[in-house]
Amino acid sequence: MSRGAEFALPEPRAARRAFERAAAAFDAASIVHDEARRRLLERLDYVRLEPAVAVDLGCATGRSAEALAARYGSARVLAVDSSLAMLEAARRRTRLVIAGDAERLPLADGSVDLVFANMALPWGRPDRVFAEAARVLTDGGLIAFSTLGPDSLEQVRRAWASVDDRIHVHGLFDMHDLGDLAIAAGLDEPVLDVDRLTLTYKDVESMIRDLRACGAINTAAGRRRTLTGRRRWAGFERALLADRRDGRFSVTIELILGQAFGTGGSRSQKSGSPHEAAVPISQIGRRPRRSRAQREALPVRYNPQTRAHANSARIHAPTFNCHQLVG
Repeated sequence: MSRGAEFALPEPRAARRAFERAAAAFDAASIVHDEARRRLLERLDYVRLEPAVAVDLGCATGRSAEALAARYGSARVLAVDSSLAMLEAARRRTRLVIAGDAERLPLADGSVDLVFANMALPWGRPDRVFAEAARVLTDGGLIAFSTLGPDSLEQVRRAWASVDDRIHVHGLFDMHDLGDLAIAAGLDEPVLDVDRLTLTYKDVESMIRDLRACGAINTAAGRRRTLTGRRRWAGFERALLADRRDGRFSVTIELILGQAFGTGGSRSQKSGSPHEAAVPISQIGRRPRRSRAQREALPVRYNPQTRAHANSARIHAPTFNCHQLVG
């Protein structure tokens, strides 16, 4: 990964501090997070899986852990997050909380049947998260994940680009790159889907307030470290509000949902850069399935072309989750 790409990705410590500050208000400002969780849980209906151990990775306040415990009554559900404030909030919903980094999980090899990572990938390196998932998953275990695609906040990116050339929105990976990274990390049969949501806001202040409330501030390594300045901020605001309709402006969210299987360590990671994984895009999701009982039911293969209606979905609430701009 290039130095420029590293600058566009979040700094783990800065991201953790942002979530520490946001823990108290997170549940009231996480509408996209909640929508992604709902869709991710629906996808589990199409996979034959009875996990003995499930992990809510990047658990935040524990809503996913609570849902997994309700779905899999006999499973041991572990809520993992790097933010101690988030874990304290999660204790209200689940007992088993673990302080841990998604890129260095404090879990044994081959010890987990399900990794549920709702909106965890935008805040780290997907290649490292996938590698850890491949390490801890059993043969036939599953990682189900949601994240944001590069078209997320495209209006915000354009507005800032009219003002300066600094990084104001984190770098994000597209669906095809994520599939390649999953395979390169040692995961099997990745299946990914992309939908778009449109959020509308009355004013910029409302958007910023809600972004901060759910920890979605700019923590990119290459972010500006000095104050933005009134003139620069005014220019950004004018550009963002230029396309208002009926007194509101829109923000796009590219929502990526995916899943892949663990192999219990039977496949080693590919060497070299994660971007050098030699896997034809046409083969993603079309690899021969293994004979494991947990793989007998073919997971649903979402086709973006047959789900074009999802691109018109609108969430009329001044809220967003993960990944955003400077204050």
